[in-house]
Amino acid sequence: MTDTNATNDAKKFDTKVQYLKYRVLCEVARHTWKDDLYENLLAIPKAIVPGKKPTMRCCVYKERAILGERVKAAIGGDKSNPNVIEVIDVACDDCPAGGYEITSACRGCLAHRCEQACRRAAITFDHKQKAHIDKSKCIECGLCSKVCPYSAVINIKRPCENSCKVKAISLNNAGSASIDNEKCIACGACVYQCPFGAITDKSFIVNVVDMLKKSDDNRQYKVYAVVAPSIAGQFKYAKLEQVITGVKRLGFFSVVEAALGADMTADEESKELVKTGFLTTSCCPAFVKYIETQFPELAPKISAALSPMAAIAKYIKHSDPSSKVIFIGPCTAKKLEFQKKRIRPYVDSVITFEELQALFDSKGVDITSLEETCLDNASYFGRIFARSGGVTDAVREAVKENGVEGFEFNPLVCDGIEQCRTALFKLGKNMLPNNFIEGMACVNGCIGGAGCLTHEEKNKADIDRYGMKAHEKSIKDAVGAPFGCFNTSHGLLSER
Repeated sequence: MTDTNATNDAKKFDTKVQYLKYRVLCEVARHTWKDDLYENLLAIPKAIVPGKKPTMRCCVYKERAILGERVKAAIGGDKSNPNVIEVIDVACDDCPAGGYEITSACRGCLAHRCEQACRRAAITFDHKQKAHIDKSKCIECGLCSKVCPYSAVINIKRPCENSCKVKAISLNNAGSASIDNEKCIACGACVYQCPFGAITDKSFIVNVVDMLKKSDDNRQYKVYAVVAPSIAGQFKYAKLEQVITGVKRLGFFSVVEAALGADMTADEESKELVKTGFLTTSCCPAFVKYIETQFPELAPKISAALSPMAAIAKYIKHSDPSSKVIFIGPCTAKKLEFQKKRIRPYVDSVITFEELQALFDSKGVDITSLEETCLDNASYFGRIFARSGGVTDAVREAVKENGVEGFEFNPLVCDGIEQCRTALFKLGKNMLPNNFIEGMACVNGCIGGAGCLTHEEKNKADIDRYGMKAHEKSIKDAVGAPFGCFNTSHGLLSER
C-alpha cells in the first residue's frame, strides 16, 4: 500500500481507529478470497506493521500482539461469548478509573458547600483549605459537584463507560474494561468511542466471502444484499448508484433496499397501533433489547412486526427459498438480531458499512470507476427510517393511507438511549401522554450507528434527498407493487 493510497483510504473514515480496524478486515477478506487465510493469520499483523518501529504503541511487539487479537475478532471472535461486542484486553490502555475528582479550580473557600452536601463524610481539607475526596468513602453521588460554586469537582469517566448509557461497562481486576452481557444492548457506542480501539464488534466477513465464493463456484444459490437506507450518507467519495454496482461486483446476485422492508414494517405497525392503542417500535434491535433487559414489564408493548431487515429478508426467502440474504448496514446490534431464533430463518449474515468498504478494497473494486445502478424498491417513507423521526413519519403516513378515521396519533421520538430511558420510565409509571414511542438507541438514528464510515450530522440531509427520489411512491405502492428482482408478478402483500 503506497502512502498516497493509505492517506486516501484513511480519509474514508472518521478516526484512525476505524482505519486500523478496516486494514485488518481488508487483509482478512483478501486472504479469504484467495483461500489462504488460515495459513496467513500470523503474517497479517506483520503485513500491517512491516517495520521494526512501532507506529501506535510502545513497541512493535505489543502492536502486533494487539493486531493479532484484532484478526481474531475479524474472523468471528470468541465463539464462547454470545455477545457480538468484545474487549481486546491487551489493547485497553487502562484509562484512569476516574470518578469525581477535585481540580486545581478549588479555591479553598470558607463556605465548604461540598463538605455539607456529602452524606458520607468523604470530603476533607488540607492545610490550605483545599478540598480532597476520600475514595474509600465516596459513593459517586455527585452532590459535591452540583454545589461547588467554582465547578471544581468534575466527574472523570473512561470513554467506554461514558459512552455506555446502559451501564454495561465496568473495570475488571486487571483494570481493563469488562462488558456485562446481561446489560449490553450491542449498540456499539463503546466501539466507536474507545480511543484505543480496545472494544470491537465481531465480524462475519469471512462467512460472507465464503458464501459469495460458493455461490459463484457452484451456482446452487443466489446471494442477495439487503442495504440499509443509511447507506445514502456513506461512501461520500462516490455516487450511491456506483456503490450499488460495486456490491453486485462482489458477487451478489441482487441488491434490495431494506427501506422496502421499512415500508412493510410501517404498514404493519400502523395497523397494530390502531388495534392496540399503544406501541413501541421494533426496528432498532438495541432499543428492543433495552426494553427486554431494563423494562421487561413493558416488553408486551413492543411491536410484533418484524424489523425492516427481517421483513424484506423473509420476502426474499419466500420468493427464492434457496437464496442467501446478507444485510449491509450501520448497526452492530443487527449482528445480534440476525442470530435470534425468530430471525435466523431469513437472514444469513450481517456486515457493516466499514466491512463493506473492506470487501471492496480486498477484491480491488474501485467503485468510483463503475457505472451506476439505480435502486427503486421503496417509498420516501421507507427510506427515511434511517434518521431519527423517520419511523414516526412513516407510521403516520401508513395510518393515513390505511384510511383510519378518528384515530389520534400522538407519537414521541426518542433520539438515543437516554431519551428512551426517560420515556419508558414515564410509561411504566403511567405518566406518558403519548401512544407511540419511536426508540432509537443511536443518537440521530441509524445514521449514528457504530458501523458507519462517517457519523456526520449532515447525513440527515443525505437521507432526505435519497428519500425524495422515491417521493412519488406511497407506502401502499411500494408494498403492493410487483418486485422486479424476482421476475414475479405477485405483489408483496400477497407473498407475505
